[in-house]
Order: sequence, then structure tokens, then C-alpha cells
Amino acid sequence: MKGQVRYRFVVDVGSDPATGKRKQLTRTFGTLRDAKAEYARITNRRYEGTFVEPNKITVNEWLDQWLDRKAEDLEESTVYSYTMTLGRVRGKLGHIRLQDLTEDHVEAWMRWALREGRGAKTGVGLGVTSVEMSLARLKEALNRAMARRLVAVNVAREVAIPRKARKAERRAKAVVQPWNIEEVHAFVRARTTACTPLSCFP
Repeated sequence: MKGQVRYRFVVDVGSDPATGKRKQLTRTFGTLRDAKAEYARITNRRYEGTFVEPNKITVNEWLDQWLDRKAEDLEESTVYSYTMTLGRVRGKLGHIRLQDLTEDHVEAWMRWALREGRGAKTGVGLGVTSVEMSLARLKEALNRAMARRLVAVNVAREVAIPRKARKAERRAKAVVQPWNIEEVHAFVRARTTACTPLSCFP
């Protein structure tokens, strides 16, 4: 087209487990160098047994499939817990193609959740335990995606809650904030209103 040269190759990538028919992958590139590099990458990964066929499944779509399968082995209350826990992830990561998801995406989600996961207006983050549970379920789902050859690696595997965040939460829980003047006055007013002479001053 308009004198532009394109380089295309077709390579076998295995067979369809359902039909047994040969599956082929066609790739097109603007330069011969890029075409050769991609062909070498695919054939090497096929030889190593690590090749992952391209797909358009999103994170949300895979989580739906994974939860449907988990529901066959788990109690209803556990499935509900998994659903709620992964719901914290879906809003930020769900629209991303599963094969495009990166460790940076997961890291960014984790830091957002710790900072303002309960709502941007309040600026209050989720607790460390809640974020950790969501990470654990996401890692589990991605491990299964690896086993199904939908992704090459589990990009969430090395993502962990920062130690500083854990320490900050422990300090916050350990400190009991004293009442301010308004809170003291409100308590006294409520106590006075609720009391009768006999009940308050026996």
C-alpha cells in the first residue's frame, strides 16, 4: 500500500484442545528485523513451553471466570468474601487487558487503596489487612491464569504492603486520641440530659 513494505509470518502455536485442529498465529511488522525478533521469541517460548497465545480477556472478565470456578468448591459465604475483596481491585484494574497488566499497575492500585481506598473525598485509605486480602486474591487468580496459559507471569507476585504503611497503622491504633473541648461539652450535656437527680447523684 503506497509503496510501504510489510513483513508477515505465520507460525504454529499448538493445537486446539477442544477440536484438535492446528492453531496458527499471524503477525505483521513494518521491518524485517522486528519480524525476525518476534518469530524467534515465539519459537523459543514454544520450545521452552512458556509461550502464551495473545488474547483480549480483561482483568474483570478473568476474575468473573475464576470466581465462577471457585464457587463450585467454596462455601457461599466464602465466595461472597472473595467477591467483595476483589471488588476493591476491579474499579482501577478491571478494564485492563489481562496480558497488558503490569506490576506497576498493581503497585499503583495498592498505594491508591492505602491512601484513599475508602473514597477520594474523604481521603481515607483502606486498612492494611483489607488491601493485603485483595492482593492475596488477585495473586491467586493470576496464578490460575498462568496455569491456563493466559499470561506468562504473575505480575502481582512480588507486590507487598510497604513496611512503613504497616508501622503507621500500628502506631495509629496504639494512640488513643483525647477528647477536644467540644467533645467534652457534648458528653456533659448528654449526660446531664439523661440523668435524673436520683440516678446521677445517688
